[in-house]
Amino acid sequence: MPVRIVIALGLPIVVIVALRAAPDLDARWEDQPAHFWIVLVAGVVNAGLAVAVSEAGRRRKDARLLLIGLAFLASAGFLGLHALATPGVLLEKGNAGFVLATPVGLVVAGLLAAASAIEYPLRTALVIVRHARALVGGVLGLLALWALFSLAELPPLRDTVAPEDAEATLGVFALLGVLSYGFAAVQYFRIAARRDSKLAFAIAFAFALLAESLVIVLASLTTSWQLSWWEWHVLMAISFFTIAAAAQREWFEERFSALYLDETLAGHREVTVLFADLSGFTPFAEANGPEAVHAMLVSYFGDLAPMIVDDFDGEVQDFVGDQIFAIFNKRGDHPDHALRGAKAALELQRRAAAIRQPDWPIFRCGVNTGPVLAGVVGDRGHRIHGVFGDTVNLGSRLEGQAKPGEIVIAATTRDHLPDAARVEPLPPLAIKGKAEPVQAYVLRGL
Repeated sequence: MPVRIVIALGLPIVVIVALRAAPDLDARWEDQPAHFWIVLVAGVVNAGLAVAVSEAGRRRKDARLLLIGLAFLASAGFLGLHALATPGVLLEKGNAGFVLATPVGLVVAGLLAAASAIEYPLRTALVIVRHARALVGGVLGLLALWALFSLAELPPLRDTVAPEDAEATLGVFALLGVLSYGFAAVQYFRIAARRDSKLAFAIAFAFALLAESLVIVLASLTTSWQLSWWEWHVLMAISFFTIAAAAQREWFEERFSALYLDETLAGHREVTVLFADLSGFTPFAEANGPEAVHAMLVSYFGDLAPMIVDDFDGEVQDFVGDQIFAIFNKRGDHPDHALRGAKAALELQRRAAAIRQPDWPIFRCGVNTGPVLAGVVGDRGHRIHGVFGDTVNLGSRLEGQAKPGEIVIAATTRDHLPDAARVEPLPPLAIKGKAEPVQAYVLRGL
């Protein structure tokens, strides 16, 4: 680890030791609006991070990002409650539950951060993803209960308890948070070194600062509004702004890819790919203006892409000119991917026929099933999460073998379909780049 980083991480501890050792230096500065805005802005930054990271985790079905998003959600919610504890801003007097909200929120977020730092295998990650709504509901429920107990002055959060006395009971709880953040920081430093990622490094650095902020909370239990008390507020804000700044500097495509689980970043899958393009597109584009071509593609793609996603849970990887490229089971959560891909191809042809105007070109489809590597490729300028391997290449070649209105499927796809599937075998196909002829079928129905 660079010396400057060691110094940056060691400085907060040096400061708190100096302030506690020399009380005359630990000046009192009671500025309630400054406290309110520091905590509130940190909470807003957290909320933004929670939304952005959670959305990326949902899209990629990545358990690590979902857990990081939950950590940000927990800290954002408790920071909001703590901001309400500022006397004279929104409440007439301090509230013990709201005063304790920040350290409690940091500990809850620390536990989630530690959970996110584990490298889960695919099966475990998918279980976490399937329970994402329940996990979000649990965090929101905890926030709601904490707010209810605080406002209703229910034990143990009665406002008759002095905040200093209430905070003193957090010692063991805060220690759990320190250990959690420490574990998460070490793990993310390792990820940053392995992937040469500034974002992962920023996450690790921020988690280390949050661990220190909880240590400083314990060291400043009785120094409210003094510099030692302000220090952990500042450290907390710096931590979250560091993450937000690092995320902002990442390329917008797959912005959080440096944090993905190994299985998301580069994992092996068996998938089904669907390629569909318009036979006769070039003559149509030549005979008609760009406005007519655009209107046609909008009509086709505007109906067909949502159908692939909503009805069959596929992923539309790309539009390339007049071609649709879709993937089924990219996330590893659909063992019936071949059937989904075949059904999607049949539905695509059915809907395209209903949309088509008399002079429009007709779709032809190729479907293939096989192993791929699913992961991120590219960097600044262009970055995608795609699938790579011969399975993809053959699927594209099969599309070129189909006649207008037809669906050509590979033998591997046929092997995954029900016996009752209506297919017509084609003569062995000589595919460019393939050493041996390829067995394929025309799919008529299921």
